[in-house]
Amino acid sequence: MSDTAVEQPELSELRRVFDGRWARIREEARQALRRPDFGLAGDLDRDAHRQHVWEQLQQLAKVGHSRLGFPTRYGGEGDTGASVASFEMLGYGDLSLMVKSGVQWGLFGGAIQALGTERHHQRYLPAVMSLDLPGCFAMTETGHGSDVQHLRTTATYDPETQEFVVETPHESARKDYIGGAARDARLAVVFAQLITEAESHGVHAFLVPIRDDAGNPCPGVRIGDCGGKAGLSGVDNGRLWFDRVRVPRENLLNRYGDVAEDGTYSSPIENAGRRFFTMLGTLVRGRVSVAGGAGSATQTALAIAVRYGEVRRQFDAPGHEREVALLDYLAHQRALLPALAKTYALRFAQEQLVSTLHELQPADGLATASSPAGVQDAADDGERQSVAESAEEAERRQRELEARAAGLKAIATWHASSTIQACREACGGAGYLTENRLPQLRADTDVFTTFEGDNRVLLQLVAKGLLTGYRDQLGDLDALGMVRFFADQVWEAVAERTSARNLLDRLRRVAPGRDEEGDLRDREWHLALFEDREKHVLDGLARRLRKAGEPGADAFAVFNDAQDHVLRLARVHVELILLEAFTDAVAAVDDPGVRALLDRLCSLFALSTIESDLAWFLGHGRMTPGRAKRVTSAVNELCQELRPHAVTLVEGFGIPEDWLDVPIAQGAEAQRQDAQHEHDTATRAAVRQAG
Repeated sequence: MSDTAVEQPELSELRRVFDGRWARIREEARQALRRPDFGLAGDLDRDAHRQHVWEQLQQLAKVGHSRLGFPTRYGGEGDTGASVASFEMLGYGDLSLMVKSGVQWGLFGGAIQALGTERHHQRYLPAVMSLDLPGCFAMTETGHGSDVQHLRTTATYDPETQEFVVETPHESARKDYIGGAARDARLAVVFAQLITEAESHGVHAFLVPIRDDAGNPCPGVRIGDCGGKAGLSGVDNGRLWFDRVRVPRENLLNRYGDVAEDGTYSSPIENAGRRFFTMLGTLVRGRVSVAGGAGSATQTALAIAVRYGEVRRQFDAPGHEREVALLDYLAHQRALLPALAKTYALRFAQEQLVSTLHELQPADGLATASSPAGVQDAADDGERQSVAESAEEAERRQRELEARAAGLKAIATWHASSTIQACREACGGAGYLTENRLPQLRADTDVFTTFEGDNRVLLQLVAKGLLTGYRDQLGDLDALGMVRFFADQVWEAVAERTSARNLLDRLRRVAPGRDEEGDLRDREWHLALFEDREKHVLDGLARRLRKAGEPGADAFAVFNDAQDHVLRLARVHVELILLEAFTDAVAAVDDPGVRALLDRLCSLFALSTIESDLAWFLGHGRMTPGRAKRVTSAVNELCQELRPHAVTLVEGFGIPEDWLDVPIAQGAEAQRQDAQHEHDTATRAAVRQAG
């Protein structure tokens, strides 16, 4: 135990720090999303749960949740960041409602907003916000999930009728797992290969009616129900097939590609690959939101488990009359507190990510002078150059946003799965009861690791960004293109950075890690160690991929053999992002008590992360065996020092009591107050006796 104690910080200040930039929106959500309108589903069957969620969705529209992220000129509030923050708040309650709202206003409405133009916005967005027009987002196909660029649904233009003919050419091209399709949606944003004049122009989005006002399938549309799922039973996931369904030419969402009456195709972005990734990049808000929603579910589980561990007692301690609280056991602290530290790290990184999204994709200004179209519209050569440079910088920042969103989504959702399971185990048999929410949280978040992008595919996107600097010539995650780029253009720069002299410089930066007596809580050492690890892994991967440039090499085999290295690079990069975000957050805190507490929690995150990868640090000479042992001891010490503040830290999440309405969480609070009363009584008795 450290000699210096952390004073109990002011809870309101801790909550203010945790709530961040959109604290007002979070507090408004706490007040608006209360019972009975937003109660949990309980033991409802699937059909009743779907109806329950539908009714709650209507209430969300009434309280204004739906308007936050849409342009003011159509009745929205024009605040992209607020819309994500409000979505995250839904993650404390029924996750089916959170996902259903994300489908309606994030995916369906967001696609119309981001990919459509004025005619679509005027006609559809007000009805989308009010829920007068329920819709769905039909991208994923049975045969093509992650590989969106090669999905098989077609939309072929017929110039005689000025219509697109939408077709499901074979069974594996059916749209699958589509939220809202099975019951409520009337209009779908359908992603299909646009074909005109016998030429394919790649994937575009089309508005396709799937139900009439009476709820019956439209002609040519076949709808199926995905049926029972492991979780999220309140979301009506369905399947869609299209049999030569005709829609007007105007139903093409034409921001990035349009078709004239005669069938002529045009686009402000000539390169098809770049056009595809630009279109998908505008939909990044969904991925950001999933990371935030996973964080909220994780926080709920930790709040329940920590409260329970504070008061649940087991086994007598020698010399004491009372049994020991679970949280007093180091093993229990080890199960929960490093996860709590990582949850805070993810929250601060999410805050930075949402702020970047808010700046790059403002709800009232998606079409900017730095867009590709703006380059064509510039009046003269000088203006064209200026706009082109601005567009290039905007594109670079957008690609960085997409990569960071991909990495945080992957790590946040995996963290949710592992942490909620740890919380379930920490609550023993009580944690297995549905009345205590943990089993449902585990089931509902399980799919988060694969929707809005399979996590392993997303981490490859992160690694691609680090490897190539988002070079246009690479296009998608094509193994051959990636390795050839390295062989031809990048190797010299990589070789320069990995020269013996450069390596020695890097090793000097982490030299405190080789010093047995160095301060293990030194933040500069943590950051240097994380940075050095990322660079070393990046350099090693570059060397492995360079083999593809050798005569007779099988480029795909080289890339495939290095996928373990690709995923490791992405992971260590995201861990550096988390540490930097946590460090920045601590530095910005004014209150000394809160700053001291969060600084200690940040050290626990850093050291527990180092501890989980000790084999790498030892194997690569970044740490001696003696210091590695001290890392484990330091993690133990930090757990014990933070144990008195565990309840304060989870109360810092600001989860309303209405949403923690489970027996072990509510009972734990009462027991904690009883225990405090007993302690105070015993203290007064001891004082009287001493007197």
